[in-house]
Amino acid sequence: MLPRLAIFRLRQKSLPRGIVLSLGAFAASLLLAGFPHIEDLHGSRWQIVALIVAAWGMADVARCLQRRWSLYHAGVLLLLYSDLMILAMIVFLVAYP
Repeated sequence: MLPRLAIFRLRQKSLPRGIVLSLGAFAASLLLAGFPHIEDLHGSRWQIVALIVAAWGMADVARCLQRRWSLYHAGVLLLLYSDLMILAMIVFLVAYP
């Protein structure tokens, strides 16, 4: 029997799962907005799903914070700030007329 990876165990903390969710949601949001054609940018209602997935990824990254400060803790904080920027960009793309 093969062991399951930590990415697929939703009850366990997983930093790669949070990163993949956030970056995947950002890429999907860009594609839903019509990114390759910059003159045709538009907001889509489906981008709200990408926003929810990005928030789930941010929450998954936040679960990986440790109580005591270390370089790992600092790296997780940097990832949280990047997730916050991803959320802000998705909100901007949703609100773009």
